[in-house]
Amino acid sequence: MTQCEFINLRNEKIAKKTIEALYKRHFEAYYARTKEEVKDKAVELIGKSDLVSWGGSMSLVQIGLIDYLLKNNYKVINRDIAANQEERLNLLRQSLLCDTYLMGTNAITTDGQLVNIDSIGNRTAALMFGPKRVIIIASVKKIMPDIDSAIKRVRNIAATTNIQRIASSREIKTPCLETGKCHDCLSTDSICSHIVITRLCNPQNRIKIIITDEDIGF
Repeated sequence: MTQCEFINLRNEKIAKKTIEALYKRHFEAYYARTKEEVKDKAVELIGKSDLVSWGGSMSLVQIGLIDYLLKNNYKVINRDIAANQEERLNLLRQSLLCDTYLMGTNAITTDGQLVNIDSIGNRTAALMFGPKRVIIIASVKKIMPDIDSAIKRVRNIAATTNIQRIASSREIKTPCLETGKCHDCLSTDSICSHIVITRLCNPQNRIKIIITDEDIGF
């Protein structure tokens, strides 16, 4: 076997062990090795007549899922077509009543808990309540040993990388933009308003998680 194959084997074992833990916590979870397999599984879980929306997620973009939905004329609430901030916020509110909500997650613990950090809370709100079902796409690299390490990941990797991305399109002033690490700041530009731990899926199977070996997302 090649070095890459050994890494894939290790990642698959970690993913499948985490999936077992997620099922014990009443989530529905799957493993998919490639981006194409992830996209195909997500499409399988989305009803053709569903009204679909999504939270900001590089993972969704990288697997081509958003492009697929738009090209195949799914009914969507697309915040990215908003003409201004007020319209964007209205679309975000409408998204909370969609049939299927798509998102990434910032971390998953090996015992099956989700940890997410959010700015205005639209993504974490949808995760907790509103849409009939939530489909999460997550790379195996986001699997962490426990809650403490997961929170460190969301603050020092996910958030600080996202702030670099956001700063490429508009002016941002946060300490982490300069240092690359979390300072637990109180800046009005902070994207770390809400840290949400989801320890159980209620109702059962409402949240569906596809874990992939692909290096996607932050």
